[in-house]
Amino acid sequence: MPDLSSRLSWPSSGRARLHLPWLLLGLGLALPCRGEGPGSAPQNGPAAFQPAVAAPADPPEPEEPYYFYHHRDYGSDALIHPLRLIINGGYGIMQLENRHNRPFDIDYAQGARNVWRNLRDPFTAIEARGWGKFFSSEIIPVSFNSGSAQYWPNYTQHLLGGGMSYRMMIEWFRWHEWSHPKLWAGATIFVYHVLNEIVENDKKSGLSTDPIADLYIFDPASIWLFSSDRVCRFFSETMHMADWSYQPMYDPDHRTLENNGQNFALKWNLPGSARWSLFYHYGTHGELGLSRTWPGGDCLSAGVGLKAKNLVDIDAISRTVDLAVSAGIFYDRNNSLLASLLWAQSKDYRLRLNVYPGLIRYGRFSPSFFMTLNEDGKLFAGLSFDWLLWLPVGYGFRF
Repeated sequence: MPDLSSRLSWPSSGRARLHLPWLLLGLGLALPCRGEGPGSAPQNGPAAFQPAVAAPADPPEPEEPYYFYHHRDYGSDALIHPLRLIINGGYGIMQLENRHNRPFDIDYAQGARNVWRNLRDPFTAIEARGWGKFFSSEIIPVSFNSGSAQYWPNYTQHLLGGGMSYRMMIEWFRWHEWSHPKLWAGATIFVYHVLNEIVENDKKSGLSTDPIADLYIFDPASIWLFSSDRVCRFFSETMHMADWSYQPMYDPDHRTLENNGQNFALKWNLPGSARWSLFYHYGTHGELGLSRTWPGGDCLSAGVGLKAKNLVDIDAISRTVDLAVSAGIFYDRNNSLLASLLWAQSKDYRLRLNVYPGLIRYGRFSPSFFMTLNEDGKLFAGLSFDWLLWLPVGYGFRF
């Protein structure tokens, strides 16, 4: 295989660190704030020019279903946007305690070089780790040891979460009447996943099988899987899958990205009960519990579980995470999250409150914000500008 890296001209790390986050923000200016949705365009042409006898019209094409995006003006559904998805997912690794959360300090050029090095020659990294270990830890779920269970985020976040996000973006672009919504959704998911690998690699140089499993196996499989209406119908109507991501905030005083992360919720109705459901909430964590739904769609959920705390090197090629206990309570309406309170046995985000638009109203104004209390008692808060959908981050500040 020819060495393509010598033909690529990467920018210097300083310029890459400076430009990429602002580029992501600038791209949002091209995206609509709030579309009126399908069917909002006015009818053209005066009535006087209509034929006296209308020709038989072709039967209307059935409207494509919306499984994961419902254009609600309240809750987490109101914050769904391609750029916010890229920020929440692409910088998701920054949630871990031993990773810094300063997006302008990421060495994007080196991260991209290392990702490309492993993607252009995947067999070298796999052979260095061993084919058996690669398949047993990354692909085939045969171990429950955290050091050999890298397959867990591959299935939950890349296959299921990535596939659901792809279909959700198709629906978002279709609702806002973009042409070629599948192409735009695919481009959004591509940027999200590649950025995620670059940020995770950062200054790292060396062999890694993680981007190989993610970008060559699970990410393409997720798009193929959720291109099926039957699969989407199952996860939407039977599992009630929804995007319950955090509200990312930028602290300009400390140049840090706070409260970012993509989360998902699943609810499976218990047999014989129309109100109680088995509940699972996950991202870089997982809380299992129960949900109780009331007439009108209001729902209260609670769960306990574990969250990823630190990124740990197993050897020179592979990494895993150590875990901490976590718990949370959640209030949603029609599967659109209105508020969540999470606790974790960790240094950062010991207690985290997220309030989404629609829970509190002052006339026409409905604030959305977050607050967190760290282990050392320091308080951090942020305000999300949900009325400016092209702005993917809110304003964060420390007390």
